[in-house]
Amino acid sequence: MKIEKMKKFLLILALAVTAFSCQDEGRQDLMNQNETEKVPDSIQTLTGEFIYAGDAAILRGSDFVYGVTIDSMSKVLAKQVEAFQKEEFDMVPVRVRGKIVPNPRQEGWHENIEIREIIEILESEKALDQQEE
Repeated sequence: MKIEKMKKFLLILALAVTAFSCQDEGRQDLMNQNETEKVPDSIQTLTGEFIYAGDAAILRGSDFVYGVTIDSMSKVLAKQVEAFQKEEFDMVPVRVRGKIVPNPRQEGWHENIEIREIIEILESEKALDQQEE
């Protein structure tokens, strides 16, 4: 009788250990999951040629053309590139950080860029020629 009770006890103990060990693996998986999701950065760094003319501005790169949202940052950039323009409609190479947004007016380009940061005005042959004169 004692042997049968001992066998039942060992069987129950083995089942309990197995059940608890399986449950622990699930907890480990939950503990190893990253809690934060990576969200793609909506602010992009773009390099292209910039032109500002009155009430419109454009940023043209090698594979994109965006209208520029006219705000204080675009006006600051327009003032900075004036020194590099020989003529009123010369495009000046720049590097900026900005957010790409749909064009609310639906005129011209489908997307605009809201300039958030002016990184640099790039040296170009046009700019170097003008500075020498």
